[in-house]
Amino acid sequence: MPASRYVLGVSAFYHDSAACLLRDGAIVAAAQEERFSRIKGDERFPAAATAYCLSAAGITAAELDAVVFYDKPVLKLDRLLETYLWIAPRGLRSFLKAGPLWASDRLRVERTIRHALDDYRGRVLFCEHHESHAASAYYPSPFDRAAVLTIDGVGEWATASIGLGEGAELTLTHELRWPDSLGLLYSAFTYHAGFRVNSGEYKLMGLAPYGQPRYADTIYQKLIDLRDDGSFTVDQRYFDYLGGFTMTNAAFSELFGGPPRPPEGTLGQREMDLAASMQQVCEEIVRRMARTAVHETGCRALCMAGGVALNAVANGKLVRERIAERLWIQPAAGDAGGALGAALLAWYRYFEAPREARGSRTSDTMHGALLGPDYSAREIGESLASLGAVSQDIGRRAVVECAAEALANGAVVGWFDGRMEFGPRALGARSILADPRDPAMQSTLNHKIKFREGFRPFAPSVLAARATEYFELDDDQESPYMLLVAPVRAGAALPAVTHRDGTARVQTVTPARAPGLCAVLEEFERRTGCAVLVNTSFNVRGEPLVCTPAEAYATFMRTDIDFLAMPPFFLAKSEQPTTRAQWERPLVLD
Repeated sequence: MPASRYVLGVSAFYHDSAACLLRDGAIVAAAQEERFSRIKGDERFPAAATAYCLSAAGITAAELDAVVFYDKPVLKLDRLLETYLWIAPRGLRSFLKAGPLWASDRLRVERTIRHALDDYRGRVLFCEHHESHAASAYYPSPFDRAAVLTIDGVGEWATASIGLGEGAELTLTHELRWPDSLGLLYSAFTYHAGFRVNSGEYKLMGLAPYGQPRYADTIYQKLIDLRDDGSFTVDQRYFDYLGGFTMTNAAFSELFGGPPRPPEGTLGQREMDLAASMQQVCEEIVRRMARTAVHETGCRALCMAGGVALNAVANGKLVRERIAERLWIQPAAGDAGGALGAALLAWYRYFEAPREARGSRTSDTMHGALLGPDYSAREIGESLASLGAVSQDIGRRAVVECAAEALANGAVVGWFDGRMEFGPRALGARSILADPRDPAMQSTLNHKIKFREGFRPFAPSVLAARATEYFELDDDQESPYMLLVAPVRAGAALPAVTHRDGTARVQTVTPARAPGLCAVLEEFERRTGCAVLVNTSFNVRGEPLVCTPAEAYATFMRTDIDFLAMPPFFLAKSEQPTTRAQWERPLVLD
């Protein structure tokens, strides 16, 4: 039997660095560096994530057949230099700041990779950024042939692309180029509304239903020239991101009623209206791009990736308007997923591997995005003992029953089970669960557990077989990765997950993708008749998702989470020997 081939994909140096390992084309492991370093959005070389991936396969770096980086640094540097020359002398200060970064790791990626992997001597390959996104969307999808759409801030030169995946072949045919970027346009409004770029965009999406799109016409008339195919040009006179240190400038402020909101400043109606306006424009651009992708390729199946593909509201409207017959979105759609796409692209293109026919309408190869570390009962028990925790091994089934009973009685439960999620969403491995029928639960979770803004919505997890009873989804429409927003059905009393506009970002749950969460949902339904739970990420504001048992216990102790379920252990806050104050640390704002 021939030896297995291993390909490691890496993304790094901009935001949300990650590593992914393939064995003979199958995903073995994938993780973001932030989960190990505890620095949210960590952009550094993913040394810890890489070490985890190698250990998950039981190999060393020397056994890798290739390491693949998710973009081409020389092309990116070419774009930066041309931009600085174009706007000179205005971008001098920015150039002087960026220069040292490029003189170190960003331009010498191959050297950095080899050094980080104990002087690795094998192949180091490079993909273009949007090819990595496209590969992460198409190759794990359930489709044998599909249109591919990628949209983000910027890669080397491309800011969006359209392509065709067919069998093992993937070809990009169209692209939108810098500086015309939907991702950066959305980030500019994120910045002006007072949120942090590259992490606050989902806050802008969540804020949008509180406002009216009264600035949408101004965006169309002053900021962009939008064409029927979804391409557009941006009037750079209103922005500062080409060579400055802010996203918007004085002209933008004059156009939209004042300067950017200070971070942590009071949210006003203007910010809500800015959010509603930009969200409406984003949805229209995505709709036009998706329609073009389907038309140009002749495919009614569509795959999506890139940071903008995480806009679940826009995605939900694509489904409801039937722009494509079938839609699949990479759950780690941002730069972290670029590590996965780079590895897959090398596997099918460089190593010329065949791609097996999918043969199923719904199955993908992401393993429910549960691709990170897991911990045995012994490891969990030893960790809890070292922390002085009071816990009891009651067996997995009993933990499920205890968790469901606590949830039915109005408690909040931290759920830590199996392999950690890859990507930004908690999907039932590192989750905080609660009863969606409680009208006070949204406020409780935001203020006493997540320590975040009160307007932020929470997502529901629902048994897939019962989803259409609660949400306006087609019978065959899955949303396993919480990437589609759908209207909540009239009469479905779910106040804790129903956003201001009557919608929710839905996760449909099956035993195959999220067995532990599915079991809790089934048990909760037996007790209450409700097949839905609140599911939010197991972390607090400004911190990454918890990875280890120790991190889960610490978060449990310094929040108002009532119970911690870590099968086969179940812990009650009231029984712990220390107080919340002993576990608190300064809040890191994001």
